[in-house]
Parts: sequence; structure tokens; C-alpha cells
Amino acid sequence: MSTLIVITGPTGVGKTNISLQLAEKFGCPIISADSRQFYRELKIGTAAPSEEELQRVTHYFIGTHSIFDEYNAGQYEEDVIVLLDELFQKHSVVLLVGGSMMYVDAVCNGLDNIPTVDVETRRFWQKEYAAKGLEFIQNELRRLDEKHYNEVDLKNPKRILHALEICTMTGNPYSNLRTGERKKRNFEILKIGLNLPRPELYERINRRVDQMMEAGLLEEASQFYPHKHLNTLNTVGYKEIYAFMDGEWDIETAIGMIKQNSRRYAKRQLTWYNRDAEINWFRPDDEKSIMDLITSQLQIKDNGPIIN
Repeated sequence: MSTLIVITGPTGVGKTNISLQLAEKFGCPIISADSRQFYRELKIGTAAPSEEELQRVTHYFIGTHSIFDEYNAGQYEEDVIVLLDELFQKHSVVLLVGGSMMYVDAVCNGLDNIPTVDVETRRFWQKEYAAKGLEFIQNELRRLDEKHYNEVDLKNPKRILHALEICTMTGNPYSNLRTGERKKRNFEILKIGLNLPRPELYERINRRVDQMMEAGLLEEASQFYPHKHLNTLNTVGYKEIYAFMDGEWDIETAIGMIKQNSRRYAKRQLTWYNRDAEINWFRPDDEKSIMDLITSQLQIKDNGPIIN
């Protein structure tokens, strides 16, 4: 049976390198599950694969959309499932690589049928949040959907705003629409998680931010400053640069905040992943153990070392 190998883990852990090696080993493509890498304008701040890496292996969902496009996990689920039907006609194995938790979950388990948010509703809640702050939208969620209020990450305004949008559009609590039922897929799924000891992971994250700045993150973000209100730009690496451009911080403080917020995001990712007992955890440099697991699951004889 066809198998989707999921390579996931916290930001900056080293998913790209091992994924390229695996894809070359099995002669299969990579589907990105990093929602920020969908946007063609954002290359440096999203650590998108380089041109050389894209030449090595066929990638999907890299630079396929514009920051001005509305695109969500529900649409992604539909698009990837259609794509997998096509790819599995040519490949017995396909890789899904990325750390966007909801997008990985959408492909593996499916999402509930949540309606698409209209522009007017989204703008209303964005203005409310901008004018009244995080505590206000937290209280609004508690008023409209106390059950979801007790479950959601209250430090994540995107999650809160999305729930409020759905509550407003449907007139029902968001939690009532979330059945949590797992959709049946016509392929096997093997999940591999990559992680490192916290100090080592944080050092990698800090180093990568420095590399992004050297590569021109400030210049990349500056190009889109007039559009900083877009949801696609309200993300780590860009929002801190815009705070610097608005005069809130100096550049060193902004860089420090990018590192801090990246580390916080990694921590949230790991909290999410730790709920999933299906994930097999490895260090990103433990290629042999990763390959042993895959070959045992796929019953494929390993013909040589994974590293080319």
C-alpha cells in the first residue's frame, strides 16, 4: 500500500536536510507542510528551500501562493489529498515535510467542515483585536464559547480570532463544529518527529535567525511593509521587523525578539506533537535509526547508506 512519510518537528531542528536525503534515497517528491513556505514572496524569513535544494528533489507547495491570497488548512487538505492521488500512481512513497501542526494534522486526520470566513468578518475581528488587545478577544471567546476558551492556547491570537470569526458567522460555538472524527485515508502514514535537547535546539534557532539577517531578512520584510496588516505577514520574523520600522524597538531588540518568539513557537509545537503517540522521535542526525524504521515499516531492503 502507498505510504506517506511525515517528517515533522519544531522550527529550526533540521527537517530539510534529512528530508532531502530520504527523498533522494526513495526517488520520491516532497510536499511542504510549512504553511509560511507557500508564499512566494517570503523566502528568507521562512527558510524556504534554496534553488539548489529544489533542483535536487521535486517539491510541492513551495512558493505556490501570494501573500495576498486567502489560503487555509481546509483548502490545503483538499489540495494535498488530490495531489497524493496523482503522486501515488507513480510513487509508493511520498514525503510530507513541515512543522505547521494544523496543516500536518489536516492531511493525516482531516479537518472538521468549518466554513470559510468571509472578508468582512475577518476584518471586523482584526480591527477589534488591534484596538482593544489580546485580553479583550480572550474575554469575548470565553463569552461566546467557554468550552473552546478552556482548550485553546490563549497566548495565540490567531487561534482565538479564528474561533471568534466562526462563532460570529455561524451563530454557534466553534467547539460545536469540531467533531474530532478522524477521516479514513487510502494510504498508510508513518510519522517521524525530529527533536534535540532544548539548549541545542535553541542554539540552532538563534544561529538560524542570525543567518537570516545576514541573508537579507530586513530587506525582504521591508518590501512588504505597506502590507504589514496582512495575516500572512503577522508572523515571526516579519512582525518584529515591522515593530522596528514603526520605531517600537531598535534593530538589536527586534532580532532578539525574533529569536525569543521562534523559541516560544518551537515550545508550542512540541507541546502539540507530544499529544500524538504515533510519532516516532529521533535526533535529526540519527539517519541510520530513521532509515531502519522506514525500511522495517515498508519492508524495503536498504541497499546502502542514506547519505549520498
